[in-house]
Amino acid sequence: MTVISPSASPFDAIKNTRAEDGSEFWSARDLQPLMGYAAWRNFEVPIDRAMTSALNQGIDVNSNFARSRKITATKPQDDYLLSRFAAYLVAMNGDPNKPEVAAAQHYFAVKTREAEVAPVRELTGPELMAKALLEAQSTLEAKDQQIAQLEPKAEAFDGYIGSAGDYSINEAAKLLQRRGVDTGQNRLANTLVEWGWLYRGRKNRLRVAQAQIDARRFNEKTHYYIAADTGERTAGATQPRVTAKGIDDIYARMTAQTRLEVSA
Repeated sequence: MTVISPSASPFDAIKNTRAEDGSEFWSARDLQPLMGYAAWRNFEVPIDRAMTSALNQGIDVNSNFARSRKITATKPQDDYLLSRFAAYLVAMNGDPNKPEVAAAQHYFAVKTREAEVAPVRELTGPELMAKALLEAQSTLEAKDQQIAQLEPKAEAFDGYIGSAGDYSINEAAKLLQRRGVDTGQNRLANTLVEWGWLYRGRKNRLRVAQAQIDARRFNEKTHYYIAADTGERTAGATQPRVTAKGIDDIYARMTAQTRLEVSA
């Protein structure tokens, strides 16, 4: 039996490398056919499972599963730019009956192991200079951003404070749709209010029942803004955020209700 080494693998042919830091990533759209998936909607299943696995391990989903748009001859397509570890998780959550999935699992397992044991290469003089310039530029940009945030203004900025690994109601509805649930943002919100998991607070804003926070189905994140009169960072509205556990529990309850309605 001939074993094809990862270096001769077609997965190398679709690998991309970022010029700024040399990090590797794979387009999920390019990975899809190599793992034996004909339809994108079917390939989203192992992607969603991989993202949930990353959340459970405390891995930053946004950086490892960077959302992107792939330009085609017809229309733009949703895509993910997967880190090596993210691609490994996708492969591990693929259909075990597909030989292409087994090949992907072997490739990314070997590549991940190679990266773990590879010796750290010392940078040359020009590389050290380039790294120093990049770090200096990053520091300046961070300082500029901090100054801009401290300027007195009435505009709210995107600062939601809370634990990582949760989703807005809209994002949760889309994840449920991928799993076959017929719902949308408003319909999901109304359903959760009917269940008593959420309730309408001041100005009809959605709030999370404390029991659901205790059950780790939801978090609440506070929206902060800079007050125009004082220039101080001030707490504003809160936003319900659905955890991975919450999405699983919502899915289980909705599908159970559907089965009961069908059998009735």
